[in-house]
Amino acid sequence: MGVLDGKVAIVTGSARGIGRATAELLAEHGAQVLINDLDGDVAEQASNEIKGETVAFAGDLTKPGVPEALVQKAVDTWGKLDIVVNNAGYTWDGPIHKMTDEQFQAMLDIHNVVPFRVLRAAAPHLREPAKKEREEGREVFRKVVNVSSISGTMGNAGQVNYASGKSGVVGLTKTLAKEWGQFKINVNAVAFGFVETRLTAAKEEGGTFKKDGEEIKLGIPEQMRQMASLLIPLGRPATPEEAAGGVFFLCSPWSNYVHGQVLNVTGGQFGGMMA
Repeated sequence: MGVLDGKVAIVTGSARGIGRATAELLAEHGAQVLINDLDGDVAEQASNEIKGETVAFAGDLTKPGVPEALVQKAVDTWGKLDIVVNNAGYTWDGPIHKMTDEQFQAMLDIHNVVPFRVLRAAAPHLREPAKKEREEGREVFRKVVNVSSISGTMGNAGQVNYASGKSGVVGLTKTLAKEWGQFKINVNAVAFGFVETRLTAAKEEGGTFKKDGEEIKLGIPEQMRQMASLLIPLGRPATPEEAAGGVFFLCSPWSNYVHGQVLNVTGGQFGGMMA
């Protein structure tokens, strides 16, 4: 038996990277998982490859109506919803004096507006069952995990747009924790440091992300990659699987009394009294 048997989970941006590793871990422990990606073929492939019960949902979550359709897909497939992981996102870096309005707004759209719309759509499916359980004197915990970054909690040069979006995730998390605690819906966030994904690959390798026909260059300069490992006490970036462990903990029964928190998964980077 798995600790998440009978639980239904949505993981946005889950065909690649940390999202996929998270979906795999949730499915491994018994959850039924909705796999989401902008690219339908990639979402279907991931859904077919992940062991366990999964379903794919393709769509641009920044478009009106798509977050609502995402939630409805999970509910139509399995009849309920227990776990929401807001992981979808990307970077579009640049110094502020060169950053366009479009570039700044794009980060707010994917990192703030999308989680807001997903959680608003999920609200009745999380809150209404909880009201009945409360009347019956039962405690059943449901989980929301929002993905932030130490760029959002500590700042990072060249990412004023991304840092603003990820900082907003913290405010969303702490506010919703106050609203939904009465329903035993744990709302927490993870703030990732340096994790080996296509977002942190060497920019010189030329990885791109296509959004509305525009190719956005991903990655960071190799010089920054070399420095990053020196700044991490554990001496190296995390793997997606290690990053997913923090999300899994916040989805598990062991986090039932962890609420309104931001869990730093950084290998000790930027650790200290205030981190």
